Amino acid sequence: MTTEATTAGEALRALSGRFWDGFLEANPTWATVIGDRRFDGELDNESPAAIDARIRWLDSVAAEAGAIPGDGLSPMERVTRQMLIDECAGNAAGLRTRMHEWTVDPLGGPTVSLLDLVDYQTIRTPADGAALVERWRGIGRHLDQMGANLREAAADGLVAVGKPVERVLDVLTHLEAMPPEDWKLMAPAAEDHADWSEADLRRFREAVDEAVREIAIPGFRRYRETLQRAVLPVARPEDKPGLGHLPGGAEAYRDCIRVHTTLDLTPEEIHATGIAEIERIDREFVELGGRVLGTKDLQSTLAALRGDKRLYFESADEVFATAKRSLARATAAVTDWFGRVPGAACVVVPVPSHSEVHQTIAYYSWPAMDGSRPGRYYINQYAPETRPRYEAEALAFHEAVPGHHLQIAIAQELEGLPAFQRMLGSTAFAEGWGLYTERLSDEMGLYTSDMDRFGILSFDAWRAGRLVVDTGMHALGWTRQEAIDFLKLHSALGENNIVNEVDRYIVWPGQALAYKTGQLEILRLRAEAKARLGARFDIKAFHDTVLGAGAISLPALRGRVAEWLEGLG
Repeated sequence: MTTEATTAGEALRALSGRFWDGFLEANPTWATVIGDRRFDGELDNESPAAIDARIRWLDSVAAEAGAIPGDGLSPMERVTRQMLIDECAGNAAGLRTRMHEWTVDPLGGPTVSLLDLVDYQTIRTPADGAALVERWRGIGRHLDQMGANLREAAADGLVAVGKPVERVLDVLTHLEAMPPEDWKLMAPAAEDHADWSEADLRRFREAVDEAVREIAIPGFRRYRETLQRAVLPVARPEDKPGLGHLPGGAEAYRDCIRVHTTLDLTPEEIHATGIAEIERIDREFVELGGRVLGTKDLQSTLAALRGDKRLYFESADEVFATAKRSLARATAAVTDWFGRVPGAACVVVPVPSHSEVHQTIAYYSWPAMDGSRPGRYYINQYAPETRPRYEAEALAFHEAVPGHHLQIAIAQELEGLPAFQRMLGSTAFAEGWGLYTERLSDEMGLYTSDMDRFGILSFDAWRAGRLVVDTGMHALGWTRQEAIDFLKLHSALGENNIVNEVDRYIVWPGQALAYKTGQLEILRLRAEAKARLGARFDIKAFHDTVLGAGAISLPALRGRVAEWLEGLG
């Protein structure tokens, strides 16, 4: 190895390490979620001064990474350098949109993220307990920062849409009606720590009780008052849900597209792709409906799927049991399709009751880096009679195995890569992979019946519809109701799910574009590899190539697959 290569590689490794430490310091709650316990006493600093400093730091890291000579790096190191630049640029661009200031989020905002910390911040020692108390004592300040941001943004004409604000207010009102001892934040005080001294345990319990009663609950109350008095009266109506209705919104949406897809696409291009995909999937719906349900067209097929109550779950236990069976079946089959499989397990967990009403149908949470916690497939059991049985298998395969758990846990366990590359990455890659695996799971023989294949089509139409309604609302002037109606016409999703999803697209502009964009790219690369290699194509090798460098940008993925093909001759 040349001195130049050694120097460049060492510089990249050092910069990657500094970036990771700085990223976790700026995002301490996420550090706890992934199992890095260094920042357990802190909450994210949302003040304008802290955000400005973070943007300057991200810009400086990106510039420093760009200055490292590429010809002094190995192929994998060049991928690492590009991913570091992409991460810094994407995070900085996201902060510059100011959406963190005015967004009111019923899915991932403080009513969810702060309460859910209880599930991740395990308490083993008195020092762990002291860190949790310090964090709980910071909740009031943290919520006050968010409230101040909302008021300042509103003064600049940047304000949320009314319906998500009403959803968050609904959660906050229910929280405020609860006695303090029933708040989830109080749960750690009820834990038994037999190895602690009585004095340590008493001090911990008293400190948690005081922090929740005197600081956290009043902080949530002040946040609710800000929403009620300063935001809701000026919130945008349902006929103006998109970024295009805000000052600088068109430019902000283009930034969101680049951040989430890693591509420089126009809203019009994305919208057209979505329409074309919807038309293709509509035809598949009609064909499968005629074969399985005896229906004649799309409308009658969707009506049959929505109208037959036998196709819906009857109890929360059924929802949970189906998720567990699907995960077990997929886990048993992965070695036939993947050369590399993760050591970390995945378990099924119910969505917490405090967030289930306004939460999506399911989501995935990473394993802890230190191995102390498996990956978690969270399944929403609320109102089981509204949840179709035929979607359950596709949902499990997407969120768990061979979808998010397989991709994320493999990335975490990749040896020789910097931590940021194993833990962060492109939304288009991660969500594109999840969507890709829904149809891959059919190739793997995982679906129980043709009825369950309606889940593939409904979810594929759902993600294609996202391209249409996300761009429709944020760039083309669509109303919230137009978005809801479009998804009702072109997917078999339940109406409660559709409404929750449309509100998700309102509060997370551009994120919904990642799924179909990434899936189409992975499918295109697979088709290209099969055409080039013919009988030599190995699906295990292709999957290991795709998953072997972390959640990289789509341009970087193209380069990685091209290098793999070149190496095969």
